[in-house]
Order: sequence, then structure tokens, then C-alpha cells
Amino acid sequence: MPGPRDGGKPVVKAKNFKGTTKKLIKNYLAQYKIKLLIVLIFAIGSTIFTIVGPKILGNATTEIFSGLMGKLSGATGIDFGKIAQILFTLLGLYVISVIFSVVQGFTMTSVVQKLTYNLRNQLAQKINKLPMNYFDKKTNGEVLSIVTNDIDTLSMNLNQSVTQIITSICTIIGILIMMFSISWEMTLISIIILPVSGFIVGMVAKKSQKYFKMQQDYLAHVNGQVEEIYSGLNIVKAFNSEEKVLKEFKTSNGKLYKSAWKSQFLSGLMHPIMNFISNIGYVGVAVVGGYFAIQGKITVGNIQSFIQYNRQFTQPIGQIAQISSMLQAMIAAAERIFEFLEEEEEPETLNGITDTSKLKGNIEFDHVKFGYNKDKIVINDFSANVKEGQKIAIVGPTGAGKTTMVKLLMRFYDVLGGEIKIDGNNIKDFDRGALRKMFGMVLQDTWLFGGTVQENIKYGKEDATDDEIIRAAKAAHVHHFIKTLPKGYKSILNEESSNISAGQKQLLTIARVILADPKILILDEATSSIDTRTEQQIQDAMDNLMKGRTSFIIAHRLSTIKNADLILVMNHGDIVEQGTHEELLAKEGFYADLYNSQFEECDDRIE
Repeated sequence: MPGPRDGGKPVVKAKNFKGTTKKLIKNYLAQYKIKLLIVLIFAIGSTIFTIVGPKILGNATTEIFSGLMGKLSGATGIDFGKIAQILFTLLGLYVISVIFSVVQGFTMTSVVQKLTYNLRNQLAQKINKLPMNYFDKKTNGEVLSIVTNDIDTLSMNLNQSVTQIITSICTIIGILIMMFSISWEMTLISIIILPVSGFIVGMVAKKSQKYFKMQQDYLAHVNGQVEEIYSGLNIVKAFNSEEKVLKEFKTSNGKLYKSAWKSQFLSGLMHPIMNFISNIGYVGVAVVGGYFAIQGKITVGNIQSFIQYNRQFTQPIGQIAQISSMLQAMIAAAERIFEFLEEEEEPETLNGITDTSKLKGNIEFDHVKFGYNKDKIVINDFSANVKEGQKIAIVGPTGAGKTTMVKLLMRFYDVLGGEIKIDGNNIKDFDRGALRKMFGMVLQDTWLFGGTVQENIKYGKEDATDDEIIRAAKAAHVHHFIKTLPKGYKSILNEESSNISAGQKQLLTIARVILADPKILILDEATSSIDTRTEQQIQDAMDNLMKGRTSFIIAHRLSTIKNADLILVMNHGDIVEQGTHEELLAKEGFYADLYNSQFEECDDRIE
């Protein structure tokens, strides 16, 4: 029996193996029951035809032996016609076995791939239906792992394990029947060897598991060190820490070496141990079989068949042992997939408002209360009235709740108390898609996908013409840059334009919003990645864009929002001041302190 395919790595077990298995079968595999029945029938048929082979081959051996003995005694010789008939029968059985195996393999693969295809589609749809607070609790890597690693684990292990379980069980039962039909005494000798080998292998596996666990822990530690070192290599070099880093790495690498050596050595012992025990059984069968042959209790061909069966007997047992770890990994992956699919979705507004064409953009925040956790409120009592076409700036220190207000406005989260209204309509009465079409957003963190520049700009308006795209790019002052790219608007981002700067990416996202022509604009530190000269150009373009539209500007640099119609000053989740730039400075309050502190910092830097 070969050693574990996974190298003896610790297998992550499912929390509810039985429940998840039942769910996988009932909710997903049951719809393919006809195909799975075909897999079962053809897998059994393929195994049976393979198992019968050694017995028929033994008959050919017996015929040759009898012919030779007859020729030596002066009687009849070898009947080659009968031997040919036996061999052709055997060949026919093997051909049928191969055909059966191909059919069951093809059918099982189609079932598994169709299942994973449907699951991937469900996962993709689920991601778009989940509320934003789900992604606050999960990292991008965790979600990505479910969509990629867990789906792949389920697909590969399901394809291998189902057919392997069927064929292994059929092989064990079939071989036992054939062995008992030849000699029950020799069968008992073969069976007695199994618990001995199982006990020894169990001891070795138990010992090696400890070192495999250590190997995985140290491997993760080493990988983390490498990632950390090379991602911050310039810092390491800047502080002359090469020797220190190398010393730490050598220590971790040494521990990994010791645990990996012991785990691999112990795991490698399984194969020779199993071979040794199997050979002991083989010798016992050969001796007893020879003794029975001398007494005339068994034919030479049957001895040969039995030895073949004895050799094959341990293989399916070893395969089942391997399948058990595959099943554990598969069900654990399925459990994570099902948990993701069963997460509570973002509530939909049934029969919500879908026609927003007549809305103008008057927004009212009426005693809004909100917290990402109900126990920790970040916005206590927020009230404000915004008229259509007004340019509203939201300022305040980090953690004051500025960006949170925008997220509530677009219903990424729902308020815990109070209301947010657009032209007198509670935003909870809108269809989410219709509501969000009213908004255009430019965030501090730019998002561009791996398509052409043209595709990225028209992301919010797929039916835009080339002229409209160019006008939007010119308004965002990014047209000249695009023309310098190898293929202009047809250039693919991350390939032809791999040297694109953070500021240029921001300009492209601004062009995207300009093209979408929304009724309400949200600019969250939109000019943070742009140099002073370009910032002024963007400000001019934005001023033109914001005419006649309700606009919310979140800014840390207060110099950029002097011409706002209304400035809302937030602190600890509440509006502490509101008014124009001049009015707020005249109050000499919280806003004035923020504004003056920024200019003091600028003066210090200049000095």
C-alpha cells in the first residue's frame, strides 16, 4: 500500500460531517441521480470484469501445466486451441472493463463539473446579494478561498472519491469471494495479516502526524517571513537589517527542516512496512498453496490466481484509507461553501420605487442613528437638510463618521434609527439598484479592472458613444494622458499601461463618474492622489460637473472646500457645526481650529 497522497498533512475536519454530507447529497447530487446510477452500475461492472480476470488466467495456467504433465507421461499434449479461447475471453473481458470504466469516468466527470459550475454561479450571485457588514467581518482572502480553493477541493475530491469508494468496496468484496472460492484456508492467512499491518501503520502514522503538524506550522511561519521581508525589502536595506533578518530566517528554516525530515521519513516507512508484511503473507500463501497442490486439493492455476488476488487485496484497503482524508477535506470545503451560500442576504424592498427620473436630489437626514455594531454607535443623532444642486462638504477628524454617512445614503448599510429621505421618499422605499443609479461616486481608493481604458471609463454607462467617452476624459483632464498610451483608449490596463500612476488612475475614475452623469455626486477624498496642479484642473472640472447637481464632498484638506454651499462639521458621530466657510471661521469654533491647524502644519513644513 502506498503512503498517503497528501504527504500525511493534517486534514481540516468538518464541524458537522453528517449534516453537510446529507445536504450535499439531498440538495445537490440528488438532481443527478440518473447519471449517478449509471456511474454506480458501470463502476461495479468494470470492477467485476477486472476481478474475474485472474481466475480465468489461472485456468489457462492450469491447462498449460496439465498439458506439460500429460506430455511428460506420454499422453496428450498442450491444447493450444483451448488456451487461445481462454485468452481471447480474458481479452474480451478486459476490453469490456475498459469501456465500462470510460463510461463511468465520463459520466462522473460531467456530474462533478456541472455541479461545480452551478456552485460557482451561485457563489458569484451570492456575493452581490450579501450586505456590506458581511465583508467587514471577513477578509478578501477568506472569501476568495471559498470561491477558488474550496470549490476546487470539492470538485477534485468528489470526482475521485465517489468512483474510488465504489470500485474499492466492489474490489474488496469481489476478491474475497474469489479467494474463498479457491481456498478458505489461504484466505484466512491473507486476512490475518491485515490487522497486524493496520496496527503497525497506525503507530507510524500517529507518530508522523505530530511532525506533519509542526511542519505545516513552521512552513506557514517561513512563508510569512519571506512575504514580509520581500514586501518590505527597501525598509530592511534602509535600516541595515539584512543580517538580523537572515538569522531569524535560518532559525525558522532549521526548525522546518527538522520537522519536515522526521515527518517525511516516518511517512516513507509505511510503504516498505506494508511491502514487508504483504510479502510475509505472500510466502505463507505460497507455502500452503504448494502443500495443497501436492495433496491435489488445488490446481497450479488456482494458486497463481490466488497469489494475484492476494497482491490486489491490500490495494483497495489502502485506497479507502486515503479516501477517508479526501472525504474529510471535501466535506469541510462543502461546509464552508454552504455556510457562505446560507449567509443572510441584503433585504430587498418589494415593489420599491424604480422610477427616479423625476427626482431632483433634495436630501434630508432626520435624526439618523447608526453603528456597525449595535453595541457601538458611531452616529448618534445626525440631522441635516440638503437642497437640490447644493455642494455639501463633510469635514471632521478621522473616525468622526464622514464616510459612514455616505454609505448610509447609498444603503450599503441601513440606519438603526431615524430616516434618510430623497425628495420626501424614505430611501428604504427605493429599489436598491434604482437608488444607486442616482449616485456617482469617486473614492479615495481607486478601482480599475483589467480591461481597456475605454471599458473602464464607460463602466457606469455601457451604451456610451466614443464621443461621449472622449468628452468625459477631457473634462477629467485625462484625455492627453490616454493618447500617450500605445493603443490610446484601446490600451489594456495592467498590460500596456503598467506604469500608470495613482493620480492617473484617480483621473480615470473621475472620468467614469462624469460620463455616468448622475444626479447626486459623492467625492470621498477624490483628489487625494493628485498633484497640486492637476488638483486645480480637477476642481475646475468638478465645479462644472456639480452645477445643478447635489454633491457631497468628503475632504481632509479644508482648502479644497472653501466654495461649498454648506459645510457640515462632524465629530463623534454628530454635526457640531454647519455653515459656509466664512461663517464657520467667524465662529472661531471646532472648524476654525481644524482649518488653522492645517495651515500651521503647512507653515511648519515650509520653514
